[in-house]
Amino acid sequence: MFDYYDKIIVGIAGSLLGILTNIALHTGLFVGTLVATLLVHDTVFRNPPLPATDPRVAAATIVWHVFFGIVAVAAFAA
Repeated sequence: MFDYYDKIIVGIAGSLLGILTNIALHTGLFVGTLVATLLVHDTVFRNPPLPATDPRVAAATIVWHVFFGIVAVAAFAA
């Protein structure tokens, strides 16, 4: 029913639901982003939908890590 990549997308969305729990917002966001990063890494590098030589793979990785860096800085600056 669900493809591997569908499960990854649901996992990424689910990992960010930690911000709705009793833990501090910045901690939940950081942990959720860390889990999402692991899922993205698995998808991009271990089981990529595109060949690793495709420039879109590198671009997606760079964009995600920049986003993760911004979230990490914001989480610890608060």
